[in-house]
Amino acid sequence: MGYYVSLERMNKTINELKKEYKIYAPKRFEKRGWKPNTDLIRYGEIKSVSDIVYDIKSDFSPKEVFYPISQTLLYFTENNCSESSTYDSKDIILFARPCDINAIKRLDNIFLKNGNEEDNYYKRLRDKLKIFMIECREGWDNCFCVSMGSNQTDNYSAAVRFEDNGLLIEAKDDEFGKYFTKETTREFTPEFVQENQKKVKLPKINSMDLLKKIHDLELWESFNDKCLSCGGCNTVCGTCSCFDTTDIIYNETSRDGERRRVWSSCMLEGYSTMAGGHNVRKTAGQRMRFKILHKVYDYNNRFGESEHMCVGCGRCVNRCPQEISFSDTINCLSEEVEKIIREKETTREEANNE
Repeated sequence: MGYYVSLERMNKTINELKKEYKIYAPKRFEKRGWKPNTDLIRYGEIKSVSDIVYDIKSDFSPKEVFYPISQTLLYFTENNCSESSTYDSKDIILFARPCDINAIKRLDNIFLKNGNEEDNYYKRLRDKLKIFMIECREGWDNCFCVSMGSNQTDNYSAAVRFEDNGLLIEAKDDEFGKYFTKETTREFTPEFVQENQKKVKLPKINSMDLLKKIHDLELWESFNDKCLSCGGCNTVCGTCSCFDTTDIIYNETSRDGERRRVWSSCMLEGYSTMAGGHNVRKTAGQRMRFKILHKVYDYNNRFGESEHMCVGCGRCVNRCPQEISFSDTINCLSEEVEKIIREKETTREEANNE
């Protein structure tokens, strides 16, 4: 069922929803952008519909709402240890675009299906999440969600189209339909972007022999001078899940403290340093190789589905201070893979002709 809701009425509905939910959406933080005199569009708790920035792509993904940047896992004293708990009884409403909803599914696989045990610290916040999909019909210049197959979804409780003086609402779940029964009914079927300006061709990696040759491509060495290893791309990515665990001691004379999980980045120079000082990925190019292959090969190979880890949101391109294009890098990799395959076929034909 579709409804038309005026801005005034939607604000009243949000006030009603806030009794049971915390509501998060993209919102503007003035003069907080990473470039001088720019605003930051980031997810935060909203008070009214006017807080929602729906006509600009957010600089950050919504993952920090349910996968916090810093999260306490447990508390410890000299003789005892206790697990942290979630104190807020309210569930969460999250306004998110289709690509970000698909990114949440990727994180679900990483934290909930990546072994025999679910990650309880992730799950207890994830279970609180209710998604209001922000309709996205056009995308932006660095988006390539269509190429990644993440431009549409039906995984939401409600869908929203923003208009000049109101909103169109599709309430899929009955728990939210009750908030709109007094509104004007209107036909509304969400639409999805069907073509991006940016297009990506995914590499077809179907053998370990091919993967080994990809490992040694000169392509990766080109990033040794380009990439700063700042990790900014991972920070804004909706599917990056790397973290460090660290123990915080409350004061130097105490053994009391807490263990925290804190976001980290596979692109940071020290992230892959092991005990004893050995670093398995010493150069920016090696780290870029790891990241690219994880996004367009490893995840897909591990979970056996048609989807890849990257959802084509393009935030990494916008964030990179060196303007390294993730989509262009994937295309370059695909060209190199095709070249390797052609050379192999030529060698085989020549052998057969001898």
